[in-house]
Order: sequence, then structure tokens, then C-alpha cells
Amino acid sequence: MNAQMIAAVILLPFLFVFIYAGIHEYLRYKSEGSASYGLVYDEETGTTHVTGIAEGEEAYDPDEFDPGKFNDPENPTEDETDKT
Repeated sequence: MNAQMIAAVILLPFLFVFIYAGIHEYLRYKSEGSASYGLVYDEETGTTHVTGIAEGEEAYDPDEFDPGKFNDPENPTEDETDKT
């Protein structure tokens, strides 16, 4: 196998995924219009991920994060222990 064939075999799957994502996003844009993407914080798991953000919502700002308000599922807070 020559070097060009090996490079093509390695790069083609990435090219197909990129084209598929582009087509998918174009079809979403045609049906729903422009979208804004941003970082969203999940309080249950304490993680963030990038997703579409609705018009009325704000994106997660890491500078405003307060670790004291983190909801740790392994250590329930006093409010949660009173509920059970």
C-alpha cells in the first residue's frame, strides 16, 4: 500500500463525519432558523457540555460558578436529608 492510500483510508471517515454533520446542521438551520450554542451546567452531575441554548436562557459562565452550591449526589445536603 502506498502512502497516499494509507492517508486516504485514515482521513476518509473523518471527512464523511464532517460532511454528515454539515448536512445535518444545514437541514436544522433550514427548518428551525439560526441557533445559538453555549456551555450548559448540569447541577446533578456537576458537569458542563455544549448544546443549543433557547432564546430566553443564558449560557453558563464559569466565572460565576460557586463550588459551595454544587449538588453532590453522594453527600446529600441538610435540606435533602430532611425530605426523607
